Amino acid sequence: MNRNGLLIILSGPSGSGKDTILYELAKRERDIKISISMTTRKPRDWEEDGKNYYFVDEAYFRRKLESEQILEYAQYGSKFYGTPKAPVDIWLAEGKTVILKIEVQGAEKIRALYPDAVSIFLMPPSLQVLEDRLRKRETEDEDEISRRLTIAVGEIKRSLEYDYYVINDIVGYAVSDISAIIQAEKQKTFRNKNIISEVMNNA
Repeated sequence: MNRNGLLIILSGPSGSGKDTILYELAKRERDIKISISMTTRKPRDWEEDGKNYYFVDEAYFRRKLESEQILEYAQYGSKFYGTPKAPVDIWLAEGKTVILKIEVQGAEKIRALYPDAVSIFLMPPSLQVLEDRLRKRETEDEDEISRRLTIAVGEIKRSLEYDYYVINDIVGYAVSDISAIIQAEKQKTFRNKNIISEVMNNA
């Protein structure tokens, strides 16, 4: 029986723990595909090109935009982030669950292009916790931390646009919540019309 693909949007402020959540989720859910975004920012010490992001310069990024090879993009501060289009469409056609880790700006465009997409906002327990996490990374100076916190407030206000929110206080609980959302969405009737038809035809 064939199942339609499921597109998941995961957004959240910088420091909310998106990468950690996706790493743990991938260990639990073997059939998911996590889209790798393209970015013009510099990699952090622990990040690998082609695994965490595709790290490119701005000129390359703009060429991809002009050739319509980027599904959506957003500017976060002075840096650009974008989602390569081809892998997403291929995985969905194959019936996979595809997760896009994207910013609030990009999520708005994805919802317009893929109305059946399911959006999840990863919420920090508090702004103080978020600030503490940013400081522990030791990758931003004081001005950058202040700027990211200001952006976070705006992003959290827009969390009402999302289908679900998950508080990332304890990682294991947050991963379980997201896994439960994915499983429930997979069972929705409108996503399984072809399976229902197959059952009826074989009655």
